[in-house]
Amino acid sequence: MIHVQKLNLAKTDKALKCYHCGEDCHDDSIHIGEKVFCCSGCKLVYELLDSHEMCEYYAFEKTPGTSTPAEAGHKTKFQYLEDENVRNKLVQFSDGKTASVTFFIPVIHCSSCVWLLENLNRLNPLIISSRVNYLKKEVYITFEETAGSLRQVVELLASIGYEPQINLNSMQEEAEKENNRDLYIKIGVAGFSFANIMLFKFPEYLAGNQTIDPTIGGFFNYLSLLLALPVLLYSSQSYFQSALAAFKQRMVNMDVPISLGIITLFLRSTYEIVFTTSSGYMDSFAGLVFLLLIGKLFEKKTYHSLSFERDYKSYFPVAVTKKVADGETTIPLERLKPGDRIYIRNQELIPADSILIRGQAYIDYSFVTGESSPVAKQCGDMIYAGGKQVGGELEMDVVHDVNQSYLTELWNDEAFHKQQHSRLTTAANKISRYFTAIVLAIAFGSALYWAQSSWTLALNAFTAVLIVACPCALALSTPFTL
Repeated sequence: MIHVQKLNLAKTDKALKCYHCGEDCHDDSIHIGEKVFCCSGCKLVYELLDSHEMCEYYAFEKTPGTSTPAEAGHKTKFQYLEDENVRNKLVQFSDGKTASVTFFIPVIHCSSCVWLLENLNRLNPLIISSRVNYLKKEVYITFEETAGSLRQVVELLASIGYEPQINLNSMQEEAEKENNRDLYIKIGVAGFSFANIMLFKFPEYLAGNQTIDPTIGGFFNYLSLLLALPVLLYSSQSYFQSALAAFKQRMVNMDVPISLGIITLFLRSTYEIVFTTSSGYMDSFAGLVFLLLIGKLFEKKTYHSLSFERDYKSYFPVAVTKKVADGETTIPLERLKPGDRIYIRNQELIPADSILIRGQAYIDYSFVTGESSPVAKQCGDMIYAGGKQVGGELEMDVVHDVNQSYLTELWNDEAFHKQQHSRLTTAANKISRYFTAIVLAIAFGSALYWAQSSWTLALNAFTAVLIVACPCALALSTPFTL
């Protein structure tokens, strides 16, 4: 009895800290030697690292780990990752043997985290390599592709306290990344062509009053024409598509004068290369498209950095646990329908309006109302989407679809919607309607005036107005004004 009292006094003098995560321990009942842990999850992670001789993880930072919740190890929690549709949205590359995926892990906070996540292959031979972007809190993982291997990767991360954040919104962001990737490729094609056409132009730039051999000059001119074709057909494609869509709607947007300028510049340069001895303006053509695309990228980045809009998909899980005849399974949230019986565990968000069938519910509605005090619910009560269970497991019957639940109707209310288009872009589109008409009028007027002297001068005047005025005045001003 005396020994126990002394032990308790010692504990009150100095609080016990978890060797893995640094959290306070209630007692020393969970320990390995002199190392005390706050929960069995932290102890399990330590044993896993110790068994693979990776305890140098603790040498970088003191108590670098994060507490691992019991739900992270639930056997069906990540079952939805075996669904082909979900998997295809997450995996970035797959050749049938290896696959790559990038996960956002918000708990990355120190050098120990980076070291452990970049040594995942020592924990599981399924992992080929892993690389951490500390600033973005992302880990890029390449792994052997087998049935359920993506699920095993996520379960491994969750088991060591680095569960990735996977939600509906993050899956849709992959499509946005693909769109940005396409823009980067277009910029690369235009930049490559621009740089090489400029090199072909150097003999002409440096020749001065001397003449260049027609054979060499013609060869370089036709090379420039070949390099300009991908710029016209691929890099400029989005401008032509937007202008065509505007014509179909019987309107003129900012991309109409841009498309006119691009086409005019290319056709004029092609004419001079094919039918005259001139080298044309292919360097200006490629450079113009390159700068326009740089401006578009800058504009997208600016809009994205200034946008703070979120929707319910940013917070809802990708999947939910559903009750079936032979037990339970995990299904993607998009397949959840009224009448399904689901399980909601501690700290899980309720994805759709449901009726409580079994369990003691304490629902935190702070996500919906801002009030953080849990509300007690009894069997038979309606529990609305967006509430978070704080307690044990619940069994619930779904009443409404996810898209028809109270929370999503609240998100979709007009009062919470902002105009998707920037005022600046809308103003530019309105101005471009009159700007294009004025430019065309000046171009035709100039052509008629000079036609009295020479059709060549008339053509030069017409193309000069379209080339100089149309693309630059509006397209480059919008992104750099921001």
